[in-house]
Amino acid sequence: MTGGRTSGRADERLGQEQLPLAWRIFLVNAAVFAGGIVVLAISPATVSSPIELAELLVLAVGLSAILLANLFLVRRSLAPLDRLRTLMRGVDLLQPGDRAVLSGPPEVYELASVFNEMLARLEQERHESGRQALEAQEAERKHVAQELHDEVGQSVTAVMLQLGRLTRQLPPELHGDLREAQEATRACLDDVRRIARRLRPEALDDLGLAPALIALSSAFAERTGLRVKKRLTNDLPQLSPEAELAVFRVAQESLTNFARHSGSSLVELQLERVEGGLLLRVRDYGRGLNGERRAGGIRGMRERALLIGADLSVESHPDGGVEVRLLVPAMERR
Repeated sequence: MTGGRTSGRADERLGQEQLPLAWRIFLVNAAVFAGGIVVLAISPATVSSPIELAELLVLAVGLSAILLANLFLVRRSLAPLDRLRTLMRGVDLLQPGDRAVLSGPPEVYELASVFNEMLARLEQERHESGRQALEAQEAERKHVAQELHDEVGQSVTAVMLQLGRLTRQLPPELHGDLREAQEATRACLDDVRRIARRLRPEALDDLGLAPALIALSSAFAERTGLRVKKRLTNDLPQLSPEAELAVFRVAQESLTNFARHSGSSLVELQLERVEGGLLLRVRDYGRGLNGERRAGGIRGMRERALLIGADLSVESHPDGGVEVRLLVPAMERR
């Protein structure tokens, strides 16, 4: 018998959930007004003609109670719509996983279900379009870096050799000007090579992630004058080439942001194995977050983290400055 009563209650609730939203609101209003009429019918209150002040006050109190009860019940019926509206306004495709709770009247249930399907489709499309865009960007970077190294670099080298030959052929009084031209050309060649390395990290392809980050931090310290405190381990979990490149780019963008905005003289760069993957931590000791100036760089880092299934956080540190943390899951062993 207990099981039958439980099943009956479940069927009753299911039947209520299947009522259209318009009928649910109508029944709520009907129940409130019917209750108000019953209360007035059994109460000793009467209405004279003309109406007296005491009777007017009783009617006003009764009407207010009916309206308040109606407001409470209607808002309760429409609460799933309010929750869905709040979720819609707060959805961020760079932080996927938010879904509407499937509850409420059939119309709200169906709307939430369609919204969840739309979110899943948008997240998948954004993931694919973002992956293609970043692959095209990296391919173009690699092509430009190769052109700088092979074409521009060789041309500048040829100019240096030509200046060396001219030094031996021209009168000694011109040697000073030629040496200045040689130094300027050598500096130009160094700039070309540096730009090519920033466009495509050769050390990452040739040596691996940890040596590439060491080279990156050393070049960063030399270029900016900031001190970089490194703590990197070579005992890293296996990562895909895309994940290694994403870790490198996040570290590169973090260092660039710190140099531009933080005002700090010290930067920490840490790379270590953690349970289930790898953790990159980059921290400065400067002014802290400034959303207006760093929004673009942070957005780019979030997109890279999203494409490899990593978790990225960019937060102000309790002791000052900003800390960037990237947690990358390790590749599954086959």
